[in-house]
Amino acid sequence: MQSFEKWTLDTIRSDGASLSWLEEYRFEWTTIVELAISQIMEGKTIVLITDRERKWFESYITGSVNKLSTDRPIIPIVSIDSIYTHYDDISGAKMIDMLDDMLSITYKEDYFFWYIGKGEDKRVDIAKRKDNSLLWIFDEDFQNAFTMKSYDSQLDIKLLQLFTLFNLSLNAVLFGEVDAQ
Repeated sequence: MQSFEKWTLDTIRSDGASLSWLEEYRFEWTTIVELAISQIMEGKTIVLITDRERKWFESYITGSVNKLSTDRPIIPIVSIDSIYTHYDDISGAKMIDMLDDMLSITYKEDYFFWYIGKGEDKRVDIAKRKDNSLLWIFDEDFQNAFTMKSYDSQLDIKLLQLFTLFNLSLNAVLFGEVDAQ
């Protein structure tokens, strides 16, 4: 069975020039995505959080990850906004703790956060508190996160490419082509 790192490099290179920008960041990418996919394989639910500018991407992900045409098991994914509609009104550690407690009870600790957006946005605070979160953070270096620049003129295209690669990675692991450990 092929390693996740090797499979990712081969997939990036086979896509031609469109993903060439990702090749130099592949080690950061494989580290965080491999952890996320391992958690999905363990049956954990993804709690998706985006900043306000990426709400379109949240809708795209939740609508795309479980399309019938994927022909794979359904992946448990929910938006934080669908779980708690007042998420933007949360302020302070005590309120974050209460939300985290509710999620822990609801999902019996079998969940992880996937955050996509600016590092300065308050919506990231809950995801930053967990070591197992999948973080795609803009304009901030953060440990175990894939970082990008929000002012990149190609950002939306790159996000779609990253999601496509994430989805391909998920398929490769689910169907036993790749070992993600």
